[in-house]
Amino acid sequence: MDDLTLARSLFGTTMAFHIIFATLGVAIPMMVLVAEILYQRTNNREYVIMGKRWTRAFAVLLGIGIPTGTIAGVQLSLLWPGFMEVIGRVMALPFQIEMYAFFVEALFMSIYVYAANRIAPWMRIASLILVAIGGLASAVLITNVHAFEGTPAGFRISGGKIVDVDPWKAFFNPSFLVTAGHVALSAYVTGAFTIACVSAFKMLKNEYGSKVYKFHQRALTLCLFTGGIFALLTALNGHESAQKLHEYQPEKLAAAEGLFETQTHAPLAIGGFTDRKTEEVKFAIEVPWALSFLAGNSFDTEVKGLNDFPEEFWPPLFIHTLFNIMVGIGSLLILIGLAAFIWTRILKKDRFPKWSLWLFVLSGPLAILGIESGWIFACTGRQPWTIYHILTTADSVTSSGNIGILFVLFTGMYIFLSVVVVLVLLYYFKKNPAIKDLEKDDSSNDVSIYT
Repeated sequence: MDDLTLARSLFGTTMAFHIIFATLGVAIPMMVLVAEILYQRTNNREYVIMGKRWTRAFAVLLGIGIPTGTIAGVQLSLLWPGFMEVIGRVMALPFQIEMYAFFVEALFMSIYVYAANRIAPWMRIASLILVAIGGLASAVLITNVHAFEGTPAGFRISGGKIVDVDPWKAFFNPSFLVTAGHVALSAYVTGAFTIACVSAFKMLKNEYGSKVYKFHQRALTLCLFTGGIFALLTALNGHESAQKLHEYQPEKLAAAEGLFETQTHAPLAIGGFTDRKTEEVKFAIEVPWALSFLAGNSFDTEVKGLNDFPEEFWPPLFIHTLFNIMVGIGSLLILIGLAAFIWTRILKKDRFPKWSLWLFVLSGPLAILGIESGWIFACTGRQPWTIYHILTTADSVTSSGNIGILFVLFTGMYIFLSVVVVLVLLYYFKKNPAIKDLEKDDSSNDVSIYT
């Protein structure tokens, strides 16, 4: 493979690995906050134990997320010097502010972990709010660079030089708010359903009606409701994201839907695969006029097709499949959350059928697959540009060579770290099962959640 393909493969592998830990690093503090608020409202100490156990998992995941994030930052400089030249001049603000966000997250998580039994209830909630804000800000600030790549602003190039730099205009680029919202909401969805996956699996392994079963059932219900709400909000945000694509990256929207000819009343293609030769999406289910409405809130909206653009500027046509995976999984998670609400709150059922527990177990890996598909779609759909219509990926890549060796070494390291983190989590929670925390809580009046 040439340097460009190797560089994209290496950085893509790094981000595919890091995005899992970054996403859960954003979501778990929010879930701990929800559990803490419910404890303060209900005085049910099972919520305290949930927060305690989720925080332990968060600490392990953070131990992998920090170094992989650092590796990603280093690789940006080493693999994409052309890109970093522009970022260093125009878009350095997010990287500078992100350091403070991480500081806030680490500081107030330490306060919550080590001083929970010494501070007032409102202080515990305030600490967790700041932890959640810090984690979310770190993710949003870094992904704002991605938003800038798709909708660059705050500079122009004249005579091969970067001029008229406005860092704040670059920071608040046209897709910043939509991208930030999508990152936050989809992270919360993934975190909630990942925890739900674990809770459902534990329910399958424990006797119905036992103390441990009821504990995990409470955690499962909480996660399904929370995840379902955020999944619905993500879908609404996705509608706005599609409108931004229509306005600023029309060829990306066209490739996502396999649309070749510009038209009004454009159909939405669900499923299938894009056939370049016949210029159609084979085996797809078409929803008449839906794409036009999605793009502009009107069936009369004209959606540009791929044939309006030079073919060398087309994104890879397989992003249609990635887009469908992302949307399909998101829709399924909405239905799972809604079904759980109807089953427990409207029908007043106190036990999920066994088959539904297996579906809940599957929801965790599906949520992660959805995040991965969405991230690859977002980045690959921008190709062949690193900065849309300004800097190509080919012009951004390093010419130093030896990338193949790095790709093999880093891929091996990621496989090793994946095995290690799974083994550490399994070992820790095997040595510290939920029943141990429940029995310890019953025998103590101490309000500390970590001693």
